[in-house]
Amino acid sequence: MRVRYDKNADKTLEENDIYIQEPLQNIGKWQQEFENENPLHLEIGMGKGNFIINMAKKFPNINFIGMERNKTILAKAVKKIEKEGITNIRVMSSDAQQLKEIFANKELDKIYLNFSDPWPKNKHYKRRLTYKDFLDLYDYVLKNDSIVEFKTDNQILFEFTILEVCNTGRQMEYISLDLHNTEEFNIMTEYEEKFSKKGNRIYKLVWKNK
Repeated sequence: MRVRYDKNADKTLEENDIYIQEPLQNIGKWQQEFENENPLHLEIGMGKGNFIINMAKKFPNINFIGMERNKTILAKAVKKIEKEGITNIRVMSSDAQQLKEIFANKELDKIYLNFSDPWPKNKHYKRRLTYKDFLDLYDYVLKNDSIVEFKTDNQILFEFTILEVCNTGRQMEYISLDLHNTEEFNIMTEYEEKFSKKGNRIYKLVWKNK
């Protein structure tokens, strides 16, 4: 979905303490950023923030970190977080390839992958956030026996992810072929609301890191 460029996005971000301008400086010190020792949960590709905002409100004793490359979208999320007065969220403009530079080994407690780019062309499969190299990155930054939660409406990406998880010896904890028709607790993203209104089936997979 194309988003109109916001020339003031950088200014909006830089003027707000929610936004971490130099995330690499926080490696191994993310709990200090929140001034507590609560668990650290990361959402990769947070979009406009609907999911992370509602999770942070429901679980005030968890520190949520949002990662989003698009600064225009990120600025919209920051405005909403500020308006809600939420204190247990920090955000950054980064991507998953930088995880080892941003987080120390075993620093995170959980990762969320919500409606990641499916990169549908076969030649681009290594760019998918559930490709085995990314799974290894998640293992590095996650504590032992932590989990990754993944949601998508793309069946091809879902099947690809199942194969990557199984073929790399990771343990599946939960699988749903139609999340919205189960009793599973679920907070929706902006994309999820849009897709589900169109009648798209939502898939979910949860696996445990190595």
